[in-house]
Amino acid sequence: MANFVRIFDTTLRDGEQSPGCSMNLKEKLEMANQLDKLGVDIMEAGFAIASPGDFASVKSIAKSIKNSSVASLARALTKDIDAAAEALKEAKFPRIHTFIATSDIHMAYKLKMTPDQVLQQAKEMVKYAKKYCSDIEFSAEDASRSNPEFLYKVFEAVIQAGATTINVPDTVGYTSPEEFVALIRGIKQNVPSIDKAIISVHCHNDLGLAVANSLAAIGAGAMQIECTVNGIGERAGNAALEEVVMNLNTRKDIYGVETRINTKEIYKTSKLLSSITGVRVQPNKAIVGENAFAHESGIHQHGMLANKETYEIMTPESIGLNENKLVLGKHSGRHAFEDKIVSMGYELDEDALTKAFEEFKVLADKKKEITDRDLEALVCRKVIQVPEYYKLDRFVINSGNTITTTSCMRLLTKTGHVLEEVVSSYDGPIDASYKAIDRLVGKKFILEDFVINAVTGGTDAQGEVNVKIKNKDRVYNGHGVSMDIVEASILAYISAINSMLYDQEENGR
Repeated sequence: MANFVRIFDTTLRDGEQSPGCSMNLKEKLEMANQLDKLGVDIMEAGFAIASPGDFASVKSIAKSIKNSSVASLARALTKDIDAAAEALKEAKFPRIHTFIATSDIHMAYKLKMTPDQVLQQAKEMVKYAKKYCSDIEFSAEDASRSNPEFLYKVFEAVIQAGATTINVPDTVGYTSPEEFVALIRGIKQNVPSIDKAIISVHCHNDLGLAVANSLAAIGAGAMQIECTVNGIGERAGNAALEEVVMNLNTRKDIYGVETRINTKEIYKTSKLLSSITGVRVQPNKAIVGENAFAHESGIHQHGMLANKETYEIMTPESIGLNENKLVLGKHSGRHAFEDKIVSMGYELDEDALTKAFEEFKVLADKKKEITDRDLEALVCRKVIQVPEYYKLDRFVINSGNTITTTSCMRLLTKTGHVLEEVVSSYDGPIDASYKAIDRLVGKKFILEDFVINAVTGGTDAQGEVNVKIKNKDRVYNGHGVSMDIVEASILAYISAINSMLYDQEENGR
């Protein structure tokens, strides 16, 4: 592909830093494999020096991924670069991504270094990283608020030291498209060795301009965009991968560039991330929101019936949405179920498929109509198999508006033990159930977030519950689906506890 833009995905690093979006090792591996299917050129697997857990995840992803380059972030410090190199040792295409701030405010107040010291540090650390691998990216943190003349000097020095990609971050989402274009053009014109490196941009969305700034930078000569799925990231997030890619795909007449992204994997990738983090995209979110291809207005519907292009500039199929309204029912067999799941883009191992089919048959006995969205809710978490340290056996709720609610909870442990507890609460069945689970587990958790959504419409809709629990300084996500919203809430809480126990077992917390 002669004229293409590289997609650098940082969902697993910058995206995971956003509050409530932490992932355990299995979740990161599943997300990394999906990003590989999506076709990202580079995925930033984490910040290896940050924690033993981050190091382990970078190492595992590096070993697993076969198509994309795998990068680890590192400050411009030898210990960071050593950790990144060690974690990336088994990567097929390793990249060390080192950075240092270059704006006056960051140098003075955060780094407490002079510009000359920053220039020297940047140059020496790129040279140091180069001994580990050939693919070195250098980022000038807060580049959009840096003195352009100083920025030119830093970029020239790091390219001479061996940097193959130079990144121009709009770290605090401060710049505008016109201003960013001028900066990129200035770099192209004033950095003598710029032809030896790829210009990358990393835009944040504090003023809602991350995607616009990224696209403007492409027009000015940037050939790598750093972004995240669903635009997750610190504060207001990063440039949304799906928005950048579909802009380039839909408006080739303007941008004239290609990407290697398989756009038919976009919707599945978005849903997987939402399922893992418990953070749903808003309905009117561009490309992947539930309403992105919905038409309610009579005028719009009339136009769509006459010609879809009247109100759709891209097709649902182009992002992997299945327009099929095929409904599986209680008489459907396993083969039909498996074919349907595969057609929706999911790949389950034998055990996960068996469990999903069993749950499907139970659901089919309860619901008249099972839609693709019901199946997505059923299957999505089956993709990631965290050990079930605790499993719901049964529960009985006694509740009413004139009595104190009681919850009788029975759990099965991983080792086969049966645990049972009865708790009363004035605050309803979910509170009583959570208190009973806390007693059975022997811990009291802080419930950081509790979100209920209906998977489909109607009184027989499945309820989807996402919870976040806090234990010490860590937050864990849980997900539950059931036609009974109390059961969905219980399943979500147990799921979060299992994620916590898995994380503690894997990382010795």
